[in-house]
Amino acid sequence: MTIDELDAKLLSLLATEPRLGVLEYSRRLGVARGTVQARLDRMIARGVIAGFGPDVSPTALGYDVTAFVTMEIRQVSGHDPVADRLAHIPEVLEVHTITGGSDLLCRVVARSNSDLQRVIDQIVDVQGVLRTSSVIVLDTPVPYRVLPLVADVPRRSARKP
Repeated sequence: MTIDELDAKLLSLLATEPRLGVLEYSRRLGVARGTVQARLDRMIARGVIAGFGPDVSPTALGYDVTAFVTMEIRQVSGHDPVADRLAHIPEVLEVHTITGGSDLLCRVVARSNSDLQRVIDQIVDVQGVLRTSSVIVLDTPVPYRVLPLVADVPRRSARKP
C-alpha cells in the first residue's frame, strides 16, 4: 500500500503525539475529522498501522542488558516449533528467521550479564536448538524507527514517472 503526504503527516503526528484525539489531529492537519478517521481506518485495515500500544522500555523495567542471539536449529519440523517454544521465554523480545550461517536471530534482554547466561541457557534448552552465538549491545546510537520511511514514501511516489 502506498501512502500520500496527508497519511505521512498523520502517521508522524501519531508517532510523536500519540495521546491526541482524532479531532485534534484533524485540527492540526487542517482537514475534516471524518477524513482523519477514514485515513486511520484504512491504514489499520491494510496493516500500515500495526498497533497503538505504548512503547515500553525494558531498561525501565530493570532489563539493562540487550543481546542478539543467533542459533542453528534442527530443521526437521521447520522453524515454527522452535519459535513457538522461544516465545514462552519472557526475555525473548523478537525472533526472526534469517539467511546465512544461522537459522534464527533473537533479540533478548536480561537484568545483568550473569542473568543473560540464564536466558541463553533457557534458549539452549529449547528442543531443536543445536547451537547459539550471542553479541551484547553496548549502545544504541540509532534506535528502532520507521518515521524516516514514512516521510520518504510520498517523496518517492512523486518521483515515479
